[in-house]
Amino acid sequence: MADLKPRERDAIVQALRAGVVPKLGLRHIQVGRAREIEELVRDIDRIADGGSAIRFIIGEYGSGKTFFLNLIRLVALEKGLVVMFADLAPDRRIHASGGQARGLYAEMARNLATRTKPDGGALASVVERFVAKAQQDGEAEDRSAGEMIRERLAHLEELTGGFDFAEVVRRYWEGHDSGDEELKSAALRWLRGEFATRTDARKALGVRTIVDDASVYDHLKLMSAFVTSAGYKGLLVGLDEMVNLFKLSSAQARNANYEQILRILNDVLQGSAAHLGFLMGGTPEFLMNTRRGLYSYEALQSRLAENSFARDGLVDLSGPVVRLANLTPEDLFVLLANIREIMQPGPDPLPDEALEAFMAHCSDRIGEAYFRTPRNTVTAFVNLLAVLAQNPGVTWPDLVEALDIGADAGDDMSDVDEAIGAEPASEELASFRL
Repeated sequence: MADLKPRERDAIVQALRAGVVPKLGLRHIQVGRAREIEELVRDIDRIADGGSAIRFIIGEYGSGKTFFLNLIRLVALEKGLVVMFADLAPDRRIHASGGQARGLYAEMARNLATRTKPDGGALASVVERFVAKAQQDGEAEDRSAGEMIRERLAHLEELTGGFDFAEVVRRYWEGHDSGDEELKSAALRWLRGEFATRTDARKALGVRTIVDDASVYDHLKLMSAFVTSAGYKGLLVGLDEMVNLFKLSSAQARNANYEQILRILNDVLQGSAAHLGFLMGGTPEFLMNTRRGLYSYEALQSRLAENSFARDGLVDLSGPVVRLANLTPEDLFVLLANIREIMQPGPDPLPDEALEAFMAHCSDRIGEAYFRTPRNTVTAFVNLLAVLAQNPGVTWPDLVEALDIGADAGDDMSDVDEAIGAEPASEELASFRL
């Protein structure tokens, strides 16, 4: 791993010790799931070519959903897409009436990233790139930048909410041209969905609408068209922790969110969206539970049903649902070896015998969960290497023998099942639980 930068090494180690996914250096620890990655890369190419895509990434807690989503996020950035990722939470939902949907959009806008700004906060850079490109092309054609900007924003006005979106970008240009930083800041706040009232937006920018709960998806389509006009290949939207919709106590609120997901799904499958893709990460319960999950909404169940021919070892990865294949013990061994190389780059690393003993110990303690949902296993291994590095007199057999590890229960659904007085919706769903 000669190309591993110190910053990436630190980010990987710190994230793995905390049991979360690093945002840098994922290529150095990625193992397995090659077919799933190939399929998602084809989706990214489709988006770049003007198409659209949607995928539901389904896996148990600790199985690598977030890792997989972040890996695809990095691939999208490398291929010239803009990405907007966020986790759903009680105060961030796809559909709401109390500001939670706008809160989700604002979080995604703050996390907006490009290849040159992969950590987020890239919205201002995208708008500046659009303005600079219009200036350059205007000079080349002997036309004013304002005229070029109006011309290139004209197609946005055909979309829902597009007139005010285009007007805000024009107002940003006015601030840029006159040196009015307050006007530029107000325009960016509007684009990030940070205006809470229409009155404030009208006073600051002269527009009558804002990003509100009812218009989040429309603004994602507008953002997709805008970033494409700025010279990017398209927009990839990532939503993790979709299980938070499953946990909503109100059936009306759940169904409203599922109806919004259905709208997005229909737009994508019917080809109504352009240069736009969605990734949604969730658990098997979120997908398959017929009382609270996506399968409780009949129209979604019919569209997300698995290919009946894909059984007995046959796989179909072309549908909207991608079930993450379990890692094998061999995959986990390679993963631990990669982590060893990152944390022990010197000439005397931990021997393979130690990795095998560590895995055997984990298998004895928690069974096959040690490689199916490896988050706890990986965290324990990172902690072991950290102790060895800081205590020269300690040997690995002593640490492995003393290791106390349990299965990763994640944020399981037992409390939800008790609340509704139900067992898993089917034997098939039950088989996905540890």
